[in-house]
Amino acid sequence: MKRRIGAAFLMSVLSSVGLLGCEDAPLHLDPLSINGRDGGGAPVDYSKLMHLGAAAHAVGDFQNAVSLYRRAGATEPRAAAPFVAIGNTLMDMGQVNEALIAYQEALARESRDPEALRGLAKAYLKTARPELAGQPLAIAYQDNPNDPKLLQLVGVADDFLGQHGEAQARYRRGLELAPGDPGLSLNLALSLALTGNYDEAITRLSPMALAASGTPSQRQTLALVYGLKGDIRSAEKLGLVDLEPSAVKHNLAYYETLRRLSPEARSKAIRALGADIRSL
Repeated sequence: MKRRIGAAFLMSVLSSVGLLGCEDAPLHLDPLSINGRDGGGAPVDYSKLMHLGAAAHAVGDFQNAVSLYRRAGATEPRAAAPFVAIGNTLMDMGQVNEALIAYQEALARESRDPEALRGLAKAYLKTARPELAGQPLAIAYQDNPNDPKLLQLVGVADDFLGQHGEAQARYRRGLELAPGDPGLSLNLALSLALTGNYDEAITRLSPMALAASGTPSQRQTLALVYGLKGDIRSAEKLGLVDLEPSAVKHNLAYYETLRRLSPEARSKAIRALGADIRSL
C-alpha cells in the first residue's frame, strides 16, 4: 500500500539490522542480583553480556540492551566495546547527546577505536555539527584509508560542509573498492545533483533505483534529482510508484521551491531533509 510521506521521506536511507542468535539461558535483569548471578546460576561473564545486549538491540529492546552493555562495561572496565555498543543503541533511540558521551567514554579507553570514531562522527553529523566530525574521521581514515564505508561517511561530512568536490572524490574512491555499493552510489548521485550535474546523477542512480530490487528511498531520491533538473513528468511518474498523489503533489511543489534557491541554500535545504546517519 502506498504511504502518505512528505518531503522528509526523500532522503531516508533504509538501514538493515542483522539479527543475532540468543542462547536459551535464564537472565533476570535484577539490579539487586549478587555477583552477576541470575538466581543461582553461573555468573554472567563479559562475552555473554555483550551477546545478550546485541540480541536485545537487534529485536528493538533498547533499554535492556543498554543495561546489559553497562553491566558488561562494569565487568571489563577497560574495554571500549561496551561503550561503543551503548552509543550505537542510544543513536537508535534518538538520544544523540547521550550517545556522544558513550563514544567519548569508549575513546577514553581506546583512542583509535574505529567504531567509536565513526560513531562520534555520525553523532556530530546527526546534531548538525559536521565541522566537529572532521577530527574523528581524520583519525579513522589514517588507520583505514581503503574502507568503503568510512569513505562514504567522510564524503557525507564533506557534503554537509559544502565541499562537494571532495565528497565526490571520496564516493568515487569508495566505488572503486566496492563497485555498485548502494549507499556510495546514492550519495554520489545526490552530491552530483547538489552541484548541478543532474545528468550524471541520473545515470548513476537510475540502474539501481529502477531495478526490481530498487528501494523507495532510491526511487524517491531519483525523483528528487529529476525534480531539481526540472523534469517534472519523470519526477511525478517515479513519485507515484511509492506515494499517494497528494504526497507527490506536495513533493513536486517542493522541488520547484528548491530550484528557486541559491545553490548554497538548496544544498543546505536538501541535506536538512536528513539522510539517516545511523545507516552509514
